[in-house]
Amino acid sequence: MAVATLTSVRTTARRWLPLALVYLAVGLSTAMAGPFLALFLDSAVHAGPLRVAVFLATAPVSAVIVATLVGKVSDRLPARRTVLLVTALAGCAGTTVTAFARDYGVLLGATVTLTALSGAMMPQAFAYAREALAGAEKVAMTMSALRTLFSIAWVAGPPLAAVLLQAGGFTLVYGFAAVMYAVAALVVLVALPATPAARPAGAPVRATGSDAPRLVIRLSIAVFVLTRCAGSLAVQDLALFVPHELGGDVGDAGLLLGLCAALEIPLMLGFGLLAARVPVRRLLVVGTACGLAYLLIVTLAHSIWELAAGQLLNAASIAALTGLGVTYVQDMLPRHPGRASTLFSNTFPAGTMLAGPVLGAAQHLGYRMPYAVGAVLCAAALGLLFLGRKTS
Repeated sequence: MAVATLTSVRTTARRWLPLALVYLAVGLSTAMAGPFLALFLDSAVHAGPLRVAVFLATAPVSAVIVATLVGKVSDRLPARRTVLLVTALAGCAGTTVTAFARDYGVLLGATVTLTALSGAMMPQAFAYAREALAGAEKVAMTMSALRTLFSIAWVAGPPLAAVLLQAGGFTLVYGFAAVMYAVAALVVLVALPATPAARPAGAPVRATGSDAPRLVIRLSIAVFVLTRCAGSLAVQDLALFVPHELGGDVGDAGLLLGLCAALEIPLMLGFGLLAARVPVRRLLVVGTACGLAYLLIVTLAHSIWELAAGQLLNAASIAALTGLGVTYVQDMLPRHPGRASTLFSNTFPAGTMLAGPVLGAAQHLGYRMPYAVGAVLCAAALGLLFLGRKTS
């Protein structure tokens, strides 16, 4: 019995540890680079409000286009490891360019090509994991646990980026992010199995089942786009909101982001457990409502401690929407894990694209304004969730 148990543990470790390392490395890279992008464009590139808005809108458009193309092709491939390797190398190249280039045109060119391709890595990793879970129980719990690794990276990422920013500027921040992508590429190359799990010859790789109605899928994707836009506004604006509106510094913003990520971890696991007993849509309603409450708190806040107290609501929102969202969409398209994961993941750059003009306008209208806009978006998302329930 003990030998069998030990063998099972070793098999599980060989199966999931490489993928876990990929999640951690890519998560740390994005957690360091993403929150400070608006600040990078403003202070290092010296881009004006219009060029900042164009950059923050163009980047997610290119990411959506590239990820969609990769997602369509990936479901036809016998293995996803090659896709994961290419996207990791693209991320390494893109962050390397960002570390050293300060020309707006060069940075924009790298963003719409290399960085856009790297954006397809996480949805492909989720699709890889879903294929490994084919026929397993508690899929939502396992997917939430994997997404938790991303949150763990966000605990360390923003504070570490703030320290590196003060020590060596943006070159050090984006250089470290490039190293993390290189680590992910190395793990994929040498340790990740070509297929998610060993299957008997002739066994089906994809899950079977009918797709959800198109209207329900579209309403659900719209919910994630709106909530992601609100989340992007909250994260991107924080490094500017804290010093300009509250009198803090960039380090305070990094600590707040790290606190939120730390709170996400147990909440995400908790939502994953609840998903076995509570309908996922109901948990998504709870998460959206928490996001609305957090954004209203920040809109009216006048001290950093109010933002710190509100991170519990912020973390609950992120845990529910990002931890369960990918499983929710995959369940709607059971035969197309790559396409489903890409649809969900594309809501992140799509939301960021919508956030770009708002963040650009914040330089004129104040850095409190994006949080008010985010609250309105969360309210609209709640309405769509209730509409989707009546439609399905």
